[in-house]
Amino acid sequence: MMMQVMLTMERLIAIILVIIPGLLSGDWKVTYEDHCALNGTSVVIKCEYDYPWANIVTSYSWSKSVYVAGEWKKFPLSQLASPPGHFRYVGDSWADCSLKVNDVQHTDEGEYFFSFVTTLNRWKSETPARLSVRELTSVVQPSTVTEGDVVNLTCVSSCHTPINIVWFRDGKRVPNPVFQAEREDAGRYYCAVLGQEMSRSASAALNVQYAPSKVALSMSPSAVKGSLVTLTCSSDANPPVTQSGYSLYKDGHFISSGQNHTISDLQPSHSGLYYCQAWNNISRGGIDLINSTEVHLEVQYRPENISISMDPPHVVEGSSVNLTCSSAANPPADNYTWYRSTGSSFSSLLQVGSGQVLSLPSVEASNTGLYLCQARNQLGENNSTEVMLAMMEKDQGCQSRQILAGIVVSVFVTLVLALLLFWLKQRNRAKEKAPTLYEDEVTYSTVTIKPRNLSPPHHIDNSWSKDGQNDDSVIYASLAKTS
Repeated sequence: MMMQVMLTMERLIAIILVIIPGLLSGDWKVTYEDHCALNGTSVVIKCEYDYPWANIVTSYSWSKSVYVAGEWKKFPLSQLASPPGHFRYVGDSWADCSLKVNDVQHTDEGEYFFSFVTTLNRWKSETPARLSVRELTSVVQPSTVTEGDVVNLTCVSSCHTPINIVWFRDGKRVPNPVFQAEREDAGRYYCAVLGQEMSRSASAALNVQYAPSKVALSMSPSAVKGSLVTLTCSSDANPPVTQSGYSLYKDGHFISSGQNHTISDLQPSHSGLYYCQAWNNISRGGIDLINSTEVHLEVQYRPENISISMDPPHVVEGSSVNLTCSSAANPPADNYTWYRSTGSSFSSLLQVGSGQVLSLPSVEASNTGLYLCQARNQLGENNSTEVMLAMMEKDQGCQSRQILAGIVVSVFVTLVLALLLFWLKQRNRAKEKAPTLYEDEVTYSTVTIKPRNLSPPHHIDNSWSKDGQNDDSVIYASLAKTS
């Protein structure tokens, strides 16, 4: 019995709550405001309605004006093509007639009307609730910056309702809309409504320019002589480095410009330290030209220019001799083989040793002949030119010393004669420069002296005379220059 009384009281209270709004008002009306919503957000169109007392609301509905066949017609929201739950009534059945639109799209823009039916009458609003749909617009200022410049992100909305904005770069949250740009900050930025991140603006790009970094020179660090090798320069730069922005250097000397440099016939002279230089008109710390690290190009080749040296150059029977094989190779030759031919040609070779030096401690006649060495490294092998090992007899060594002594004496005598001839020539020149006596300047006189008888041993032989006659007189002639 008690339970029935309580249920009756609850029903009475509910009826009173439904009837009170009608009892307190006496006009039929619907009031609402225009709304602006961002594309992708949700919006609630606030709405209130009233009616005279003694009316009880039995049904209510929203409709939207749609332009069809040249005229505007009202269609219930249930008849519009929209996803489930797109429109949802959030009011009540006595005063609140609010409508929520989820995930607002541009097609939702337009005029909305509310109508309701009571136990005594029905009512349709004559004035609409207007819904405008707008977009968020992201602005990146400036859109192109040099690394280190300040960037300001601004989100613009045509709706004046206050909203909380968040920023994203390539899908990642940006903590601060004002920042100092680094190269990693380049990308596409968009803003969104906090809590409704699906409502987002179109993206705007930020371009961060910076000087070349990670400049690198790539090539094969070791290559075989005669092969082709390409040196390629690369870098991380914005704007990218152009062909003319790359330069290649070898041992500090300019080689060429361009990103690629090809050597078609590699030679040992191409070995050295290479680096490239990059430039894109952007400075980094006041430096415009950025260098790569140096790369050592090492040209490998099999042994070449192989030769044999003999120490001593002349050997006699029983003496020792060393034959040394030398070559140019990269990597250095690691294997030497010695061959000898006793004939005049190398039609038949006899291997006689290995190693860079072939030592013969006591030369015999059987050791004589043509020798060659073969040098080998991991790239191949080559033979030296041949050298003749001939043995001299011991007395031939003495004879050779005598011949050498004779040559030394001959050279000495020749030198003495040359000095003597030079002295005579100088003397003749001195005589030619002495004063000359002329005949018209000389007075001749003749003196005849009769010899006295001389006793031996001081006897004078006067057996010569003019015309073959002996004459005891002696004629002396003298001349003197006249003044």
